[in-house]
Amino acid sequence: MKAYVIETAGGPEVLQLREIDARRPNADEVRIRVRAFGLNRAELYRRSGRMGPITGQVVPGIEAVGEVLEDPSGTFHAGQRVATATGGMQVNRPGSYAEEVTVLRSNVVDLDGTTLGWEELASLPLSYLTVWGALGRLIDTAPKLTVLVRGASAAVGQAAVAYAKARGQTVLATTRSLENTARLKAIGADAVIIDSGSVAEQVRAAAPQGVDVALDVVGAGTVLDTARSVSAFGTTVVIGLMSGMPVLEQLDLARDLPNAVRLAFFSSSMLGSAALPLDGAPLRWMADRQASGATASLRVQTFAFGDVPRAHRLMESNGAQGKLVVLM
Repeated sequence: MKAYVIETAGGPEVLQLREIDARRPNADEVRIRVRAFGLNRAELYRRSGRMGPITGQVVPGIEAVGEVLEDPSGTFHAGQRVATATGGMQVNRPGSYAEEVTVLRSNVVDLDGTTLGWEELASLPLSYLTVWGALGRLIDTAPKLTVLVRGASAAVGQAAVAYAKARGQTVLATTRSLENTARLKAIGADAVIIDSGSVAEQVRAAAPQGVDVALDVVGAGTVLDTARSVSAFGTTVVIGLMSGMPVLEQLDLARDLPNAVRLAFFSSSMLGSAALPLDGAPLRWMADRQASGATASLRVQTFAFGDVPRAHRLMESNGAQGKLVVLM
């Protein structure tokens, strides 16, 4: 099968399209024909060596949609439409930049019956599963909450806006560019705040008691300011690495965090784990909402399989205000 491989850390030029052997699935795995996949900053970090040294041949990619080729357990049948995300892809198993991918069964989500096309489906898995993992237990069944999405113009930030709105919540979104305002309102933001580095005062003007839940897509550089936007007994969840590694130096819990505001970090590596099984993930629900027009698409551009290095250059330049996908 054809796959992109990385044998040394570097820029987009180190992505080499090669012919490699497909992996047959073990008892706990599923082999999938990849029809499309989304692009993520984690793949830039893997390629550049920021996630650790490149030893041997690495196939990047942490999500895909496609059709089941083989499942030794019989849980999924041949030809079944599915999505997959993380579960060690590109870290301790080959990733999804390939014509086929063999993944843990626990990281496969059934999408049979969806009418959305492959390139649109490819924009959904990692973004919506991450948002669901980070926010689902906080907002899925709690009515009339106010949710802040800090860094909402990123693809996962847009997914958070759309997901929170689909759950019936009031959504405040931040962006550094006024140009993104119309886009964020179109996908569900009730109000958009221009982020000049500090947003707590503006958020408190819109929600005087503070927001109930905040999702910080930026990371350590903004999280304390984000937390100051949250009401007592509210929660701030960090998922972003855009401002660097999630490290806070000399955190003073009494002075730096508002009283009774909870702070958490969510990693997509939890997806499919015993703590977060994917059988309850609302991915098909979001796919159906998008197919019906109830939720806007996250996708902004589609690339051919041969154009992955060019797509990486665009992603690295921060020129994509939404999800980039590759259609096989």
